[in-house]
Amino acid sequence: MPLKGNRPFYSMARPLLAARTAFEKADNQEEVNMKKSVILGALTVAGLSAGAAGAATLDDVKDRGKLNCGVTTGLVGFAAPDANGEWQGFDVGVCRAVAAAVLGDPSAVEFVPTTGKTRFTALASGEIDMLARNTTWTLSRDVDLKNEFVGINYYDGQGFMVPKALGVSSAKELNGATVCIQTGTTTELNLADYFRANDMEYEPVPIETNAEGQQQYLAGACDTYTTDASGLAATRATFENPTEHVILPEIISKEPLGPLVRHGDQPWGDIVRWTLNALIAAEEFGITSANVEELAANGTDKPEVNRILGVEGTLGEMLGLDTNWAVNAIAAGGNYGELFEKHIGEKTPVGLARGLNAQWKDGGLLYSPPFR
Repeated sequence: MPLKGNRPFYSMARPLLAARTAFEKADNQEEVNMKKSVILGALTVAGLSAGAAGAATLDDVKDRGKLNCGVTTGLVGFAAPDANGEWQGFDVGVCRAVAAAVLGDPSAVEFVPTTGKTRFTALASGEIDMLARNTTWTLSRDVDLKNEFVGINYYDGQGFMVPKALGVSSAKELNGATVCIQTGTTTELNLADYFRANDMEYEPVPIETNAEGQQQYLAGACDTYTTDASGLAATRATFENPTEHVILPEIISKEPLGPLVRHGDQPWGDIVRWTLNALIAAEEFGITSANVEELAANGTDKPEVNRILGVEGTLGEMLGLDTNWAVNAIAAGGNYGELFEKHIGEKTPVGLARGLNAQWKDGGLLYSPPFR
């Protein structure tokens, strides 16, 4: 079947130096004292303002009684409503874990569907408190868009899916192909780079959502659909005849996917970051949704496990949370491995192997910093 178409220290020191010069030139001590009071007062207000801003999201979530979590518009295994309208999936599990850590209730979440184009605006505007939506960590997104990625919950890479009937076994055979691709994503530039590097041409078929991409692909509007390989597997799992479609072997990029929060809200970023780390560390130490409460009640002979569970130390207090924050997060849906196997693992329709997402002890990249 043929293809279609062939800020530094010196800058902070300057106002202080200017203030000192003013003091030296002052005619009387009263004026000096007054100036000191003004400067100290300004610094105090600035410090308090910064602290208030940093705690804003945590306060908002607690006052609201629920977490607003941005997710995809629908990607089976990662984030999608089930037959009862309940959101389920791997990314959904991260949202529920954060809600449990902060509010003690994994169901206290409002899921806000976002597209590739709307997700960052929703976060920046405060419409959502965090984004957990198969989003790639890049420099420009981290710096220019003023986001803060708090970790990686899935190591991925961009791939291609084609109908088996097309007779294509390698992405290097896609010269002249029409390609369904989501706008506002890293996949656009990756695609252009790959085809240019291999001296090939392609015709893009722009789409807004995964659902639209699936529809266009199945309707024959494009020869191939390209996105993260995990997304391709999740999409294929919804097809009536998934075996009639092939995910090609080439992975053309690095796509470290993870949750993110707004820049400048460090306390909130710490909470989301360490909730994810708690899920990862829980798997490493054998803490599961089934035994976490018993372990927390009785303690263990492992100091780090005890710190995670709040049996020892004050880690919860450091985060502004209850002692059992991590217990609640793990109990919500399980540790990282439990979430993986339940939603996207090899025994699910998505059928993903752990691969790079295995624990570091098992040859993967999954690794949590120490809880101490």
